[in-house]
Amino acid sequence: MSIRFTTTARRGMAAAAVAVSLALGVAGCSSGGDDKGGDTSASASKESGSSPDTQTGESEAPLAELKGQDGLLLQITSAERDSGGFVTVSGDLKNDGSENVVVPAALRGDETEIIRHGRTLGGATLVDSKEKKRYYVLRDTEGRPLTTSDLKTIKSGESIPVFMQFPAPPTSTTEVTFQLPTFAAATIKISG
Repeated sequence: MSIRFTTTARRGMAAAAVAVSLALGVAGCSSGGDDKGGDTSASASKESGSSPDTQTGESEAPLAELKGQDGLLLQITSAERDSGGFVTVSGDLKNDGSENVVVPAALRGDETEIIRHGRTLGGATLVDSKEKKRYYVLRDTEGRPLTTSDLKTIKSGESIPVFMQFPAPPTSTTEVTFQLPTFAAATIKISG
């Protein structure tokens, strides 16, 4: 029994290390500064359009804004192709509503392998219309989706940085359609 616990703990630590590495890699690849701490006030002044001091600094305008249910808004700030054959989509999941929102379980998708790992963005897909292919969120060897996980409740006005990692489409593909259950779809440009 203790061997199983130790193995599970090691796997959890390895998954956490991978998630931290990916998050740091995405942050290091962005063109922005070091003002990530201003997320809570960013969404409160978002509608005025003149709040560059509270933005995350990744870009002036998001690549896409997807509206979900109950006031949830996903702003995609980057879709970066790396040399390893992956595309990392990053952004902010915001609650623009007036009440706290429980992140819908539908965002994780309906695959049994992903459902057992809690509330994630594992249901996200990229659709390459040109090549007629759909790309699903990557998973580690334990079946955990390589995406922001442990999403629970988002307070009114709160913003949470999120990421999802996918296999990269061919380099000739520069635009894909991003889809996430319960959200509108949007076309985004892949850089890199």
